[in-house]
Amino acid sequence: MSRFRPKYVTFDCHGTLIFYQMADAARAIYGATLDEARMTAFIRDFSAYRLDEILGAWKPYAEVVHNAVERTCRKNGVAFRAEDAAWIYEQVPTWGPHPDVPAGLAKVAKEIPLVILSNAMNVQIPHNVAKLGAPFHAVYTAEQAQAYKPRFQAFEYMFDMLGCGPEDVLHCSSSFRYDLMSAHDLGIKNKVWVNRGHEPANPYYGYVEIADISGLPAVVGL
Repeated sequence: MSRFRPKYVTFDCHGTLIFYQMADAARAIYGATLDEARMTAFIRDFSAYRLDEILGAWKPYAEVVHNAVERTCRKNGVAFRAEDAAWIYEQVPTWGPHPDVPAGLAKVAKEIPLVILSNAMNVQIPHNVAKLGAPFHAVYTAEQAQAYKPRFQAFEYMFDMLGCGPEDVLHCSSSFRYDLMSAHDLGIKNKVWVNRGHEPANPYYGYVEIADISGLPAVVGL
């Protein structure tokens, strides 16, 4: 795989490139009222409900977060306030990259076009991308695709917009559940798992593992 030179390197954004801080946002709201064991359970449930909320028809991400927070609060016996969910949603555009990201991306961008496929709203993603420190050929959102990853429709929208197929891309993500499982099923053979520590390894899906984006240039022979 180190000899494969893709037409595009495609990326998940939040979590892979952007330091994803949903757990921190939840802790800022609920940490004063929940002990550590209950807070850990709350964060785990919040993550699960966010995934569940995006598996159907597309809806705005503010609604995804609102519903996930409300369901998490109900399960954990915590009072729900709509303004708390809105505050959590509003944090997303403020997040910046993992420290390893700008230099690694910039090196690859000199040779291969970079593309983002993000479970984001159109108004959110420019604020995050501007902090990444590298030029992107294209940035596609779930709002544009009218589908969130891991649904195939999101990836298919990206292929249609790029005018390419699964064989033409190297897809890079820190998540199996949102990205790499679907990429595998759609025939993207060239994949990179960025081991950010939030999911366990799953070799069945066939990928090169890197610890962070500083390892990406070597994957494509740079």
